[in-house]
Amino acid sequence: MNTFARVMKHTVLAAALALLAGCSSVKPWINEPLPAGDQNIPVRKSERDPTILVAVTLSGGGARAAAFGYGVLTELQQTRFVWNGNPTTLLDATDVVSGVSGGSIVAAYFAAHGIEGLPRFEQDFLRQNFQNSLITQALRPGNLIDLTSPWLGRTHLLARRLDKLYGGLTFGDVERRPRHPQLFITATDMSLGTGFEFTWEQFSLICSDLRKVPLSFAVAASSAVPLLLSPMTLKNYADQCPDRPSPSVAAAATGDYRVRLNRAHELSYVDAQRKPYIHLVDGGLADNLGVQRLLDRALANGGLRQTFSEVGIPPATIRKLVLITVNAERDPSVNIDMSDKVPNMAQVVDALLFGTGARATRETQEFLRDITRQWQRSLASGPTGANDVFAPDAEIHVIPVNLRDAPDDIARRRLLQVPTAFSITSEEVTDLIEAGGSVLRHSPEFRALVQSLLSPDPHAPHAPPAGLQAKD
Repeated sequence: MNTFARVMKHTVLAAALALLAGCSSVKPWINEPLPAGDQNIPVRKSERDPTILVAVTLSGGGARAAAFGYGVLTELQQTRFVWNGNPTTLLDATDVVSGVSGGSIVAAYFAAHGIEGLPRFEQDFLRQNFQNSLITQALRPGNLIDLTSPWLGRTHLLARRLDKLYGGLTFGDVERRPRHPQLFITATDMSLGTGFEFTWEQFSLICSDLRKVPLSFAVAASSAVPLLLSPMTLKNYADQCPDRPSPSVAAAATGDYRVRLNRAHELSYVDAQRKPYIHLVDGGLADNLGVQRLLDRALANGGLRQTFSEVGIPPATIRKLVLITVNAERDPSVNIDMSDKVPNMAQVVDALLFGTGARATRETQEFLRDITRQWQRSLASGPTGANDVFAPDAEIHVIPVNLRDAPDDIARRRLLQVPTAFSITSEEVTDLIEAGGSVLRHSPEFRALVQSLLSPDPHAPHAPPAGLQAKD
């Protein structure tokens, strides 16, 4: 029996079973409230060196973004240097990994399995026909019946498949890993149109326990492209945390419109009667780079220095602050401006997702460049007082890694047309992994960071050898 006949047989059988059974009453996993007496944001006890802070954000873009981001992470692991007398790598020094949609797939895998497990991602996901396995899973009679439930949608089937990739791990399991990076996964609150982060700060607003959230749920929510996939739902338990203080904004930044918007969005979660549920879709709709909420938080806290001082970093500690933003955005499949014909539905969706989204990404990148210059000027002016968390010789390195900057013109045009899907060809995987490492290595900002890490470390017990290894 050929594949088509087998699929049709299963489909007809499932449809018959569904008609006999009526609508399914199955309910998927739902988030839990914070237990009484444990309703404060936990203080994170980091085992990492606070004198160098590295954050990596991985954009959306399906398997294309996952492969490109994996190439960047691999290159960071190959960039070795000596810090405070200890040999390390830029990936080992990474404190935060943030992912959106396709980028969240590899970000969660790295956070869950660590540096030693990261190489398996290539075989476990990138080289698998993940998309076909999803279709096969969806056509199983039991799953087709489950889909008749009003509480379960197509994205829940994606979460079931992702749960195998992550071995059933939760955010709590990640927190128990020694030297784990903080994991931020961004989805979009469908009713607000803003980013919703799977972080303690966000879940504290809805009085829910992030530790119990499966990685698969967060990644599926972040990847839930509207129309193709269904929203994922969280329950708001804010009314069960009566003693929790309302969100506050530093007085120094109350005039900034972004801060006011951020505060309004936070306050909307505190009222569980008006917002008892939160429906989440693809994070790329709100912020495909995964950095906007980080910037909003810095503004809301009154600036960069205040943000780090509030997390308990001692004065004069930070000497290197590194932010690497990975952008695997592609071109629209068809340039609709080259024809006088009315764009069809597929072209409209493609233009809305990749055309409008590209403009928002460019705006975020420009804002990041502007605020980076402000931060650098602020550091150059010297410490602001005895409690300044930055050392006198502190440096900030913001490193954009864009697929559009791939050095080979022909390869770049081809890679920018790789579809946004859960599976791409093996050749495309290989080329995207290589492109991720190549774009990072050729970045002027990355080369400046490498050069600064090559300089003798005055804080080390002895002058280290030229320990950094980076490819030309």
